[in-house]
Amino acid sequence: MVRDSGRTKRLLLDAATTEFAQHGLAGARVDRVAATAGVNKERIYQYYGSKDTLFGAVLEHHLAAVMDAVPLEGEGPEAILDYAGRVFDHHAANQTLARLTFWEGLERESHVAEAARREHSERKVDAVVRAYPALGREGAQDLLLTVVTLCNAWPVLRGTDTLFGSASEDPARTARRRRAVIAAVQGTLDDVDVS
Repeated sequence: MVRDSGRTKRLLLDAATTEFAQHGLAGARVDRVAATAGVNKERIYQYYGSKDTLFGAVLEHHLAAVMDAVPLEGEGPEAILDYAGRVFDHHAANQTLARLTFWEGLERESHVAEAARREHSERKVDAVVRAYPALGREGAQDLLLTVVTLCNAWPVLRGTDTLFGSASEDPARTARRRRAVIAAVQGTLDDVDVS
């Protein structure tokens, strides 16, 4: 019998994505990944070697898919505000990566694909500086960290979110969250000395 290793790996990555996003690295179970994928558990060890390596493959797969999904376009404060809103929209529609990166931060000593992520981050900082030079490099770094942190927090901190208002899925609440992110960015931009 000929095996389709590409198909098997896709099934494993899909099943592992769900498992790791829900349970994290420590709480994920290889048996559940294999059962969900409909694959023998031995394939996980054959293809990935360990649960930690599988987690890394899942996170790297999702990172590669989104690193350039939201480009910064235009110049000036309006471009920065537009970018912040589009990052929010993207993360609200694609919550898996936020959950995976939070688990990574809690459970791993090192970052998956660190060199590629650092290079991507530097390109984003450069784009912000080009769009609004008055921010400077450090200001651009802080601004991007704020945007990413705010946009990633709501999908991950759902329990905390419901303590402060209605259900997380309420479209009006999502729109208010988006405006809050943009207002936070506007506040940062208002503090920049453009003289």
